[in-house]
Amino acid sequence: MNWNAWIRQGHRWLSIVFTVIVASIFTTLGLGREPAEWVYFLPLLPLALMTVSGLYMFALPYVRKPRGGGKA
Repeated sequence: MNWNAWIRQGHRWLSIVFTVIVASIFTTLGLGREPAEWVYFLPLLPLALMTVSGLYMFALPYVRKPRGGGKA
């Protein structure tokens, strides 16, 4: 696997982790329980990492060298 595949796979897993954290917070609130203050900060780490990997994947086609050998 090359770096691009690793970053894409990591981005997918981070999105799953982020979704599970946010869903568990909403579930806890829906059950009438008030979680500790620090629980609200848990989604920020995967969100920050997803921002970096998402920006990398967004910019990749623009900075990649063309592979073709000229005009078609």
